[in-house]
Amino acid sequence: MVSDQVRGVRLTTARRPGAYVCGIDAAMDVIGGKWKVLILWALKERPCRFGELRRHLPGVTEKVLASHLRELEEDGIVHREAYDEVPPRVEYSLTGLGVSLNAALAPLGAWGRENILGGADHTSAADGSAPGVS
Repeated sequence: MVSDQVRGVRLTTARRPGAYVCGIDAAMDVIGGKWKVLILWALKERPCRFGELRRHLPGVTEKVLASHLRELEEDGIVHREAYDEVPPRVEYSLTGLGVSLNAALAPLGAWGRENILGGADHTSAADGSAPGVS
């Protein structure tokens, strides 16, 4: 594990042996996998509870969602807020670093809509776009 200070947020990620080749390589280490980017899109509008995220991401298993949320939290991308209530309530939201990562991913989503989806107006997290992103 390596800890870094980025924009005042402490990142703790398991780094691959050797240096990254470029910034994209480093970013892909944080967002790699099918579901992480979709989790980010789902959290774009507002904080969500675990069950809400599961409904936004059809096909993701509880185990994978919990694992990815934990990794994104460790990387400083997602904040987990546990409320002292009965029944227990936990909400996930984007940190400032997560918001900036979503902004960096917006052009990728636009490229996918234009070049892969044929410019169709898709607005769900499951298809790789976010509401309000053109």
